[in-house]
Amino acid sequence: MLDVKLIEKGLERPGKTKGGLANAMGVRPGAVSEILSGIRLIKASEIPLIIEYLELNSVPIMGRVGAGASIEPEHEQVPPEGLGEVELPFPITEETVAFEVSGDSMLPKYENGDIIVVYRDQRYPLSTFYGEEAAVRLKSGERYLKTIERGNSPGTVNLKSFNAKPINGVKLEWIGEICLTLPRGQIQRLHGKNASKTRKAARNQGGRASEK
Repeated sequence: MLDVKLIEKGLERPGKTKGGLANAMGVRPGAVSEILSGIRLIKASEIPLIIEYLELNSVPIMGRVGAGASIEPEHEQVPPEGLGEVELPFPITEETVAFEVSGDSMLPKYENGDIIVVYRDQRYPLSTFYGEEAAVRLKSGERYLKTIERGNSPGTVNLKSFNAKPINGVKLEWIGEICLTLPRGQIQRLHGKNASKTRKAARNQGGRASEK
C-alpha cells in the first residue's frame, strides 16, 4: 500500500496535479482528494498507475562517482536537475540521488557502469560509517566510492578500495549513504522494459486516434 505522504510529495512535482492523477487512474476528480483525506482506500490495480504518473520511482542521476580515478564535480558540468533519471522497480520514500560508478577499483562488488542510489543528505555522523562503503566528497572536491576507515588524526579518514592503493589522511565534506545498488545489466533491462512500455502506449494512442 502506498503511503499518502508519498502521494502528497509526488503532487508537489512540477506539472503534477490531482486532476492529472485522477485522469491517469481513470477515476473521478474527487477520488484523489478522498484518498488524501483517508476517506477512500487505494485499490491494488491503481498503485502502478499512481507510481507511474507521479514518478515515485524516479531518482535523478547527479553524475559519476569514482571507483578508481577521482571525479571532480565542477568538471562534469552537471545541471541542477542532474544528467537524467533512473527508474527503480519500486517507489522510494526518502530524498535520494544516483551516481554512475566509474572505474574498477571496487571490483568485484561494484562494476564500471553500475548505479548507486544514495541519500541526498548525510544522516549520521562520520564515526558511524567506519568500515562501510559509501559515496564521499572530499573537502578538496573530489568524489569517490570507497570504504571509509578511521584516519590517524582527528577528523581525517582513510579511503580504501578492493584493488587500489588507499587514499590516506583526507577530510570529508559529505557522505552519501548507499541505499541501493543497480547492476549495469539490470539497468539495461529496465531501460528495455520502459522503452517497450513507451512503444505500446504510442501504438494504443495511435489506435484510439484512428478510431475517431
